[in-house]
Amino acid sequence: MSVIHINKNNFEKEVINSNKTVLLDFWATWCGPCQMLGPVVEEISNEYPQYKICKIDVDEEAQLAQDFGIVSIPTIIVFKDGKAVAKEVGFRSKEELLLLLNR
Repeated sequence: MSVIHINKNNFEKEVINSNKTVLLDFWATWCGPCQMLGPVVEEISNEYPQYKICKIDVDEEAQLAQDFGIVSIPTIIVFKDGKAVAKEVGFRSKEELLLLLNR
């Protein structure tokens, strides 16, 4: 499964109304740690189809970033049943992200 790029038009459908646990990566193209995290997020997306992996470019979707209080990136938020259940800031390893998804 590929990473889904989120915007204000598909956020509710893809994240809030998802029947899967969602990992939402807030990132930007100019952010070094975000660029390091990108391949890790892609790998999880390809290896674990039971999760929905999504990304929000904070420069393109500033309002969504503001709605979630994003002040540093990368920020990962995990959603279950439409609710945010975990939030981590900064680069995280694949193992750490899988632990977040399994909370």
